[in-house]
Amino acid sequence: MTDKVLVIGIAGGTGSGKTTITRKIMEKFGDDVSVIRHDNYYKAHHDMTYEERSKLNYDHPDSLDTWMLADDIKALKEGKEVRCPVYDFTIHDRSNDTELIKPSKVLIVEGILIFADKRLRDEMDIKIYVDTDADVRILRRILRDVKKRGRSLDSVVEQYLDTVKPMHEQFVEPSKKNADIIIPEGGHNTVALDMVMERVKAHINKKDI
Repeated sequence: MTDKVLVIGIAGGTGSGKTTITRKIMEKFGDDVSVIRHDNYYKAHHDMTYEERSKLNYDHPDSLDTWMLADDIKALKEGKEVRCPVYDFTIHDRSNDTELIKPSKVLIVEGILIFADKRLRDEMDIKIYVDTDADVRILRRILRDVKKRGRSLDSVVEQYLDTVKPMHEQFVEPSKKNADIIIPEGGHNTVALDMVMERVKAHINKKDI
């Protein structure tokens, strides 16, 4: 059995700055940190056309294979490697690739809906909610989806109004009550980020008894 793994959940609305915090922790601690993202666990829909897949609600908890993510987190905590699925956002479908994730002293679980599911919360030691104003989040999402995912501006705005915003209000925002720490403005909040870094550093440097 491996030493205890510190599991940190980082949640928050789309474009809130979750990935910025994750990236800064990874940059500081390197191979001592592994990351697993709920986004990679969107269900496969190979039987549907692109047009059909593009109309699905990707912001509802049912769109994700959360059981699979929970099992992979448990395996990583037990010191086992996992191959998580890879989701291709340009085609709205799971790809044939997988991503190898190795166990480490610290595991970050990232996603907008991870605090909405008790199966995931029960695996976490620290739950961080990144709280950022809605206008900032939508602008970040537009830039990301248009530049990195090949989406049109109209499709991003339509999706935001049809599913992202109502699902945020129904599932994501209420899940904030499950957080241990709430960080306003994400990675730009250096005081809060420094505190998280110190907690991670303390765990990594902890000597075996």
